[in-house]
Amino acid sequence: MGYVKAVDGVSFNIRHGETLGLVGESGCGKTTTGRVIMRAYDATAGEIWFDDQEMGRIDVAKLENQQLKSMRRNMQMVFQDPYSSLNPRMTLLHNVGEPLLVNGIATGKALEERVAELLRVAGLRPEYMNRYPHAFSGGQRQRIGIARALALNPQLVVLDEPVSALDVSVQAQILNLLQRLQQEFNLTYLFVAHDLSVVEHICDRVAVMYVGQLVERAPTAELYTKPLHPYTEALLSAVPKAGPAPAQ
Repeated sequence: MGYVKAVDGVSFNIRHGETLGLVGESGCGKTTTGRVIMRAYDATAGEIWFDDQEMGRIDVAKLENQQLKSMRRNMQMVFQDPYSSLNPRMTLLHNVGEPLLVNGIATGKALEERVAELLRVAGLRPEYMNRYPHAFSGGQRQRIGIARALALNPQLVVLDEPVSALDVSVQAQILNLLQRLQQEFNLTYLFVAHDLSVVEHICDRVAVMYVGQLVERAPTAELYTKPLHPYTEALLSAVPKAGPAPAQ
């Protein structure tokens, strides 16, 4: 019986403080790659090296139980769908504060103060913490997801198509927020996306995936001006160009 490798031989590094864009068409394996890094999926082979600020250089693929829990404080994820990534039965206080509760970092008044601070950082009012997710727009819900991801002061944030489900005007606001937070908290981003215009705006380097494999890596400006792989050229040629249509 044959089988398909969702991710096959992918190798790249992310430098501290940078944003690496991981791009490709739907089904190419980019989201799977992000989730394997997070250990949401277990890799069948390979290594995932992470410079953890507490445990040092570790292979995430080999961590178990308590070590894995400790590592996850420093590695968080923002999901694509802001509607399904929040628990509809929990208020913002508990949606955003759950990582703090699970890790025994804050309870009671301290929890409320930390959640209020996180909401302010994400551009939301602290008095919203007693509301439920259904009361917010898509852009606001994504801000809630970002606030939750920052709760434990992570080093690496995996952003899985964080703006693809949002209106264009809201996309710009969320991208600007992500850039501001990166500078403020010295974050490192893995930015998974298929929209190359968004990637050009926010990423320092870009890695291109095709049918589970990495086919090209380059600094953003270089990749957009001198793509080397035919698939990268095809992706770039599909990006809509702003401006009036040419005269017939």
